[in-house]
Amino acid sequence: MGNDMSQIAYCGLNCAECPAYLATLSGYEHSREKIAQEWSEIYNTDINPDDINCLGCKSREGIHFSHCYECSIRLCAVERSIATCADCVEYPCIDLKEMHELIPIAKQNLEKLRSNLKS
Repeated sequence: MGNDMSQIAYCGLNCAECPAYLATLSGYEHSREKIAQEWSEIYNTDINPDDINCLGCKSREGIHFSHCYECSIRLCAVERSIATCADCVEYPCIDLKEMHELIPIAKQNLEKLRSNLKS
């Protein structure tokens, strides 16, 4: 994990390290094709290269990865108007706990933000 916490999504993922975000910024079609193939295999689903477009979870305008529109964590954080789930009084909720079991680095990012809030 880098030291820059400015691109931390609501759930703790670092958008600045996300392949979909990086591919969108680069504009390289072959990057989107590669990521779509990898994610299709990892998640046992069919992801098209056109789906690999995102300007970051917290971006209100513009394009997002298709899952972002239905992500319960993102929807909740937007509704509560919080910067990240680290700021939530109900931290960690069940949705966040389940997500963090799959992606522990996201939990580490939020824990770091929470420790900064207490200082």
